[in-house]
Amino acid sequence: MVVQEINVDDTRRKLLQISLFGGLAAFVGGNVVGCGGGSDAPGSPTPMPVQPFGPLQSPDPNGVRLPIGFEARIVARSGITPLLGTGFNWHASPDGGATFATQDGGWIYVSNSEVANQGGGAGALRFDSVGQLIDAYSILSGTTRNCAGGPTPWGTWLSCEEFAEGNVWECDPFGGFNPFRLPALGAFTHEAASVDPVSGIVYMSEDRPDGRFYRFTSDGITLGGLPDLTTGSLQVAEVIDGLEGRVRWHDVSDPAGVVVPTRLQVAASTPFNRGEGLWFDSGFVYMATTGDNRIWAYDARNEEITVLYDDDFFSEPILKGVDNLTVSLRGDIIVAEDGDDMQLVALTPNGAIGPILQIIGHNDSEITGPAFDPSGTRLYFSSQRGTTGLGQDGVTFEVQGPFPI
Repeated sequence: MVVQEINVDDTRRKLLQISLFGGLAAFVGGNVVGCGGGSDAPGSPTPMPVQPFGPLQSPDPNGVRLPIGFEARIVARSGITPLLGTGFNWHASPDGGATFATQDGGWIYVSNSEVANQGGGAGALRFDSVGQLIDAYSILSGTTRNCAGGPTPWGTWLSCEEFAEGNVWECDPFGGFNPFRLPALGAFTHEAASVDPVSGIVYMSEDRPDGRFYRFTSDGITLGGLPDLTTGSLQVAEVIDGLEGRVRWHDVSDPAGVVVPTRLQVAASTPFNRGEGLWFDSGFVYMATTGDNRIWAYDARNEEITVLYDDDFFSEPILKGVDNLTVSLRGDIIVAEDGDDMQLVALTPNGAIGPILQIIGHNDSEITGPAFDPSGTRLYFSSQRGTTGLGQDGVTFEVQGPFPI
């Protein structure tokens, strides 16, 4: 496996250590790259320690290359019943995903279906405490291009529709209530959503070349004491200082975008080139932008945004086609590639970039929906279009192994 060390200048390294993550107590203190002074050029090379997962081995029978000590299995295929007796077929074009702990020590993996013309939705796979699949079912249907989304701290799934008038739907991974639409979160080309567990603010990305970075703040509380996502304020971000720096939030007057598209209502707002995966961890929102192959970190407390990774920093970058992402228990940012060489790549706390896995023979597909189980030792993801390049042939995998926690 090839591992790249991340170049970062002294000023940016100190900013990351002090401002971004409060020193060595949290993840980014010396772990990922930033653009010095808002420039697109990297700073002076600064060697950092490397701790790779290990070289990837030859493909297993399912075409998955893994480090020694890891193993993969297929848990679902599009159009096929994952578990006999359920009467439920796994959806086509599996996309964004997340896991949810169950009271019996098991977990549920939820996955979106990026199918157009009201053919999308979301499905769930339920596992017991030893990882055996015990149920499979739909939690959302009849929606359109459900791309990514995100879990909430209160145990629901936000499924995002990726088209111009797309909405966010709140779903129950356990199947206990019917999904409902959240128009207050705006109508636009939604990609992903991620929730600050302290404030309840929902952050959202938009998959367009001139997409925006949004947040929604509830102004109500449900009977259960949770943020009411049916009422509140939608805002769009402006990066005041240029590429990186302070963020100012502007109110969006018409979240439905009836007259003017949502992203164009605030002239001062900053475009992001195809916002993709989002994940909130330890006070920061991580966002991938596919159009320029960047990973961003938004400091929710100080309202500042920084470029953590840019493929322009490397003559032969390992990570390209950045898309869905998640964060491991250790704090690795796990990024799925849309195309390129079909890898899941980790940006690790010690400053290294290296692949966790690669799938072979899926050249016309993309990796989607990375999510760890509650223990952090099982990783789920999908090949959206499988080996044929068709959404009807999507494949969902589970990887088990000694992930650092």
